[in-house]
Amino acid sequence: MARSRTPKFDASEVITNEIIRIIERGVLPWRKPWTAGGSSRPLRVGGEPYQGVNNFLLTMRTVMAGHSSPFWMTLPQANALDAKVRKGEKSSVVVYYGQSRRDAGDEDDRSDGDDRSEEARIFRFQKSYRVFNACQIEGLPDSFFPDPEPTPEHSPSEPIPHMQAFFDAIDITTVFTGTEAYYLPPVDKVFMPPITRFENPRNFYGVWAHELAHATKARHRLNRDYGLSRFGNTAYAREEIVALS
Repeated sequence: MARSRTPKFDASEVITNEIIRIIERGVLPWRKPWTAGGSSRPLRVGGEPYQGVNNFLLTMRTVMAGHSSPFWMTLPQANALDAKVRKGEKSSVVVYYGQSRRDAGDEDDRSDGDDRSEEARIFRFQKSYRVFNACQIEGLPDSFFPDPEPTPEHSPSEPIPHMQAFFDAIDITTVFTGTEAYYLPPVDKVFMPPITRFENPRNFYGVWAHELAHATKARHRLNRDYGLSRFGNTAYAREEIVALS
């Protein structure tokens, strides 16, 4: 009886599928006329920023999950800090690209009459590992949770009564938290920075209106779905045009 083989883990395929899921979930933040505050880049446990595709993926995961900390770490790193990942939390895959050198003197590289055996060989490789955001971990020092509300460089905006009343009457849930503005289809909610982060309250209502326009694409509203298979990479652009109209 032939033994079943477990498919080999392919980090590149996992990352590609994750990017596709991010595109399918909704629209990414489109502008920032507000004070973002804090670190906008994902950081390793030692404070070094992630690079390349890891920076992009962890930024998107931070936005989608609503994490308030920029720090990410592996399970052993969390344990070393006497901290514990909460039960049921899902890890995120990151990748590392590097190279190793095998000296010409290694026995496996020697062959009689082969001049190439005198040369060092360089091998490039890709490794993957899993990390958790600090918000998924209990028992970490306060330093992993920087102040998300820095003092803005402008006076905090105040609501405009008649505009606030108009938006409050819209039957779409809006959560005011974090530093990003976006509509999240799986939970059918709009996420917005607080009005105090905006220098001009009209910018606040303009961004809010833009994200509410994206929310109209839900099935129980306008059921507006272009579908990636039909329009390919233009789906995002078409959705932005609708929201700007």
